[in-house]
Amino acid sequence: MIEIFREMIPKDFSLPVIFDLGAVFVFGITGALAAVYRGYDFIGLFALAFVTGVGGGLIRDSVFIQQGPPAVATDWRYFIAILLSGIVGLLFHKRKKHIKKIIAFFDAIGLGTYAVVGVQKALAASLSIPASIMVGIINAAGGGLLRDILVREEPLMFKPGQLYVLVAFAGCVLFILLAFYSGIQSEFAALITIAFTFILRVLAIKFNWSTKPLYRSEGDE
Repeated sequence: MIEIFREMIPKDFSLPVIFDLGAVFVFGITGALAAVYRGYDFIGLFALAFVTGVGGGLIRDSVFIQQGPPAVATDWRYFIAILLSGIVGLLFHKRKKHIKKIIAFFDAIGLGTYAVVGVQKALAASLSIPASIMVGIINAAGGGLLRDILVREEPLMFKPGQLYVLVAFAGCVLFILLAFYSGIQSEFAALITIAFTFILRVLAIKFNWSTKPLYRSEGDE
């Protein structure tokens, strides 16, 4: 089955780099806003924007897809995207009361974008379907994971709460179905997936669609 699926992947299967740069930019904004919310200086702001923006990509390229230096180390446009995300974060510094909502909005956009980028790069590198889905999820959630660790918060992806990783998983699966079983061009499949993931994540926030802890102690009840 896996071999049949690989034969379906075009030799030049790829997404325009703007998808990857866009994900870096959007996630970089969430890192910059997190720095503003905590009162960091401009060094801390750009450092957190960098880690959040390219964290998922660094994990993807250095751990799962070992095909030379990570993209951020070979393409100067990634640094421009991070710089711009830091500047956008600075522009929101007077809206501190609303920063958490703004972070959630940009994070919802970045989640779907990085999910499809991770899946595409993994499939193009001849990884299996399950492995490609895993890479897509890690690519989507990795930057936020590193951001939370650096600001000493319990990572969002580990806590029971509003759907997050499951949203990324749904986006990865949808992208594969659209790109290879519907005949839609990969660019359109990516855009549909990003929109779907964004809407699903926003709905999860609005209606508080949540996972539950596996165990509750008597003191938690």
